[in-house]
Amino acid sequence: MTASDFRLTERQIQVVGSFGSTADLLEMPTSVILETCDIVEIRLDLIEFGSSSEAAFQRLHHAGLPLLFTARRNEEGGAGALSAEQRITLLEANINYASYVDIEVASILEMSDLLNELQNRNIPWIASFHDFEKLPNPALLDSTAQRAKDAGASAFKIAAKLHSPADLARLAEFQLADAGLPVATMGMGPLAPSSRLLCAQCGSVLNYGYLGNTPTAPGQWEAALLKEAITRLTAFRMEL
Repeated sequence: MTASDFRLTERQIQVVGSFGSTADLLEMPTSVILETCDIVEIRLDLIEFGSSSEAAFQRLHHAGLPLLFTARRNEEGGAGALSAEQRITLLEANINYASYVDIEVASILEMSDLLNELQNRNIPWIASFHDFEKLPNPALLDSTAQRAKDAGASAFKIAAKLHSPADLARLAEFQLADAGLPVATMGMGPLAPSSRLLCAQCGSVLNYGYLGNTPTAPGQWEAALLKEAITRLTAFRMEL
């Protein structure tokens, strides 16, 4: 399978290695990245875009690594307070290397032209939702996933702050439910590390860890450790 052929499917558990700094992107050997993760996330709001970083994108793309490009909105943890127009420009500049693009559910309307372009080029996209304060209530989780599905997303990603083991259980229950499209779930905060294992065990299709020395979210595992831990898990299914 080449990077351009890569698609997500239900219950296919993938580890996403995310670069949080330009130095890490430029310095990490391709061979190490290939062993560490299944997908590489390029955070365009964190990476300094230029000829050197573009050469790195080309190198990873030609090595067969699926690239997920993200230009995160400031309200959901993005750096630099980029406008929608600036984020669209960054994503469009790198679309030729993209196996996937991440677009927040909150950005669907203002990025509709980009979504149309992705559809025309047969590039799937992930609809993401982030809450750094709390885990949303079940009704909001369900309705947000439905918005993602209705907009044509290939997967729905939810990352939320967990305050208790009960929150963790509720997040796992959402992962186990049928949302009508592949779902990726993860917690943030003190319970984040354990949540990322439990959610993977329950079927989270995208499981994020950092590449290099810079985490891109609170409580994130190093990608190599996350991949090793996930390989030791047995998939969990609800008894009917």
